[in-house]
Amino acid sequence: MSLAASLAVVVTPAHAEHDSDDRDHGYGDSGDHDHDRGHGDHHGRKSPRVVLISLDGAKPDFIQKFIDEGVLPRNGGLARLSRNGAVAVQNVTASPSLTAVSHIEIATGSTAVHNDIPSNTFQAIVAPISSSLSGFAAPIGGYRESPLGPSPRPTAVPLWVQLRQQGKKVVTATWPGGDGADISINNAVVQPAQPTRVTDYTVPFGAFGGIGAQGFSLSRGDFVSDPAIVAALQAAGRFSFSPVLVTSAPIETFSCSSASTATCTNAATLDVKYAIRVAALDTTNDRKVNYDTLVFFDTTRGITAGPFHAPSTGPAYVKLGGENAPFFFEGSGAKVGAAYFVSALAPDLSVVRFARYGANFIPRNAAVLADVDDINNNVGFWRPQADFRIPERLSPGFTNFPDIEIETMYEDMVKTFVRYQADIGERAIRNHPDADLVMVYIEQPDGSEHQFLLTDRRQGTNPTDPNSIGAGQDPAKVERYASYIRFAYQTADKAVKQIADAAGRDSNVIVVSDHGFAPFHTSVNLTNILRNAGIDTTNVAIRTSGPAANIYVNLQNRELGGTVDLATYKKLVTQITDAVKNAVDSNPRFNFSLRDGRIFTVVETRPLQCEEGTGECTSKTIGQDFGDVFALMAPGYNFDGIQNPGVARLGDSPFNAATTMLSMPNFYGAHGHDPELPVMSATFIAAGPKIRKDTTIRRMRNVDVAPTIMRIIGVPPHRIDGEVLHEILR
Repeated sequence: MSLAASLAVVVTPAHAEHDSDDRDHGYGDSGDHDHDRGHGDHHGRKSPRVVLISLDGAKPDFIQKFIDEGVLPRNGGLARLSRNGAVAVQNVTASPSLTAVSHIEIATGSTAVHNDIPSNTFQAIVAPISSSLSGFAAPIGGYRESPLGPSPRPTAVPLWVQLRQQGKKVVTATWPGGDGADISINNAVVQPAQPTRVTDYTVPFGAFGGIGAQGFSLSRGDFVSDPAIVAALQAAGRFSFSPVLVTSAPIETFSCSSASTATCTNAATLDVKYAIRVAALDTTNDRKVNYDTLVFFDTTRGITAGPFHAPSTGPAYVKLGGENAPFFFEGSGAKVGAAYFVSALAPDLSVVRFARYGANFIPRNAAVLADVDDINNNVGFWRPQADFRIPERLSPGFTNFPDIEIETMYEDMVKTFVRYQADIGERAIRNHPDADLVMVYIEQPDGSEHQFLLTDRRQGTNPTDPNSIGAGQDPAKVERYASYIRFAYQTADKAVKQIADAAGRDSNVIVVSDHGFAPFHTSVNLTNILRNAGIDTTNVAIRTSGPAANIYVNLQNRELGGTVDLATYKKLVTQITDAVKNAVDSNPRFNFSLRDGRIFTVVETRPLQCEEGTGECTSKTIGQDFGDVFALMAPGYNFDGIQNPGVARLGDSPFNAATTMLSMPNFYGAHGHDPELPVMSATFIAAGPKIRKDTTIRRMRNVDVAPTIMRIIGVPPHRIDGEVLHEILR
């Protein structure tokens, strides 16, 4: 799961595509001269020493394949870096291979057992059994359990902390953990923002603004003449070759808070009100009624001419076939905004379909507020990111939208959001050319691979039709989805090029990903696995992320409000372990890639005997906040994507919500499997004056990235599990 999916989502400045002739003298092709200019000597240095770019979910085999096929251009970011530097064939990532886990491993150079980020979603063992903690907002390096508070000696620290302690300058742009947030458990701060979660320039990843995406379907009868709106449009320099028509009533109303501590709601309960109307324009001078543009505006603020200074946008002008247009919620204290996109617009307005994407904002964390305002005011408010709720029709209003329109919306969000993230990265670099390290996170291709990785014959091309596997698959949909994967990699490649070009040729540019990807054909209900094994789940908490599970028992004197005594706890942990180890898929249409039909490939149990004797034992594979049972499923299986109502797979018994363990999912790609599997391999590409050219690493680990960066910068790492990749360094 991407950071986007886990945490929820402007006018972006124009930027050059830099598609001039590369002449094969790209990054790193600068001879053997030492461009480092001495450790810590910033005098005269005009570019960052290291720029680290993470492409969420980028598969190294896909990158190479797309370069070879010309899908990724020769003068693009990834191809240019690959041929001028070092490339890893296999980069073994974190366990589990999830976004939060892997990014904190990359940032700290330590495993999840040591940095205490065991999943995208987990439970702090000292918290109530009903609680959850996000891996993106959890204490890095653990916390003190009694009395609850910050750890006096964290088991891991981000490399930016170590670098800054040595006088180096670090910049993070939407990198997990670099958010300036105070982290709390049970209302107690267990990790203050300083120094662990703050860099010299810190841009947090965006957050949900309180209003989800909405689809709208209108027709000619919804529009009327409105001379006042016509006059306002003309005053703003907007004209129509057919009579301007406007919705007779607002299409939606909502409200936001003027305070920076609250966001927005679909209700009218907050102090800043909005009522959105839509005007239809005909911008084609063809002497025909040919409406092609919609204007979305707030009736209270009206249509004004501008110019608008970011984050303000004024009305959103959206042309059929064009990109979404951002729409800032003027007056919102948290700087919330959304965007509108037109997917169908008949020339006579007989058919009008459009979407308002979900509202989002950049968290206004006090420790980094100046940096947040810099982005809002110069790049724009947080643009809507690719939203799985639209293609899965979980958001309201999209039921009657054709698939192709829904998919076009998703691709539109992929393009504009990645461009927005790249603009943030570019601004960070250009405003801090003396940075020793710049870390930039890019959300794609992860989101698209989750949605569109339709590459296995066992996957149903129609999630509600069990017969749409194998020979029953829709080949047109398979090919269409493959094109969306290619587009995601092309979009990510443009972001790499933009950021690397901004950094300049004297920078060492490293591109990584947090994990690979695998197609999945089966959704798994872990609660039913335990229940079918006769386990009472009343005192059990199940926290899943993709195919990874942490299962907790509500233990007395450990969980807040724990009820299970130690003897019962040990018995229950053993029962859960056996149930998970023995879970099988007996359907031969699906299970032929499994060993003995067993669904789980990794099952680890918290040690039941240690000197504490309180259920707080750790081991080489179980850290502080791991579950009492930690398990990973084989590729092809995923805890996510269960439909409501559920759909039985071909050859299985009819679906029963109370007992069915395995069913058809409603999307296609997953990660979080055993990181040793080649399909979970992360990307590693590096080029620059300190990186050897034409170097291939057969096998490395993502935990090695941090110590290698620190070696380049000249700061010895501490409390780290990884090793310096000496073979790639000059």
